[in-house]
Amino acid sequence: MEGITQKKSYKFGLRIINLYKYLTEQKKEYIISKQVLRSGTSIGANTEEAVAGQSRADFYAKICVAYKEARETIYWLKLLKDGEYIKESDFISIFKDCEELCKLLGKTKITIKTK
Repeated sequence: MEGITQKKSYKFGLRIINLYKYLTEQKKEYIISKQVLRSGTSIGANTEEAVAGQSRADFYAKICVAYKEARETIYWLKLLKDGEYIKESDFISIFKDCEELCKLLGKTKITIKTK
């Protein structure tokens, strides 16, 4: 059974793939689009790896990586908005999803550390 973070990170990854397609096909932007694709899809990949972790420490390490990738994705999304590659309305929607993932992953980190 998938957890909420797994589900949300997977859906977010799909949104990032669609953003990448838009950026490369419509805006002809290839550098930042590749960065946001890498970091945005890495969130879900690391979350999945965490679930399959061999130990509590392994789980924690992968969650930390997923959190860092989410933070990096926020950076690239801001650059895309401020560089006028995506509209404000599109930015707000995907940014909120990424922030939510940051909060979920951050709370997971805290929970693991306090136990």
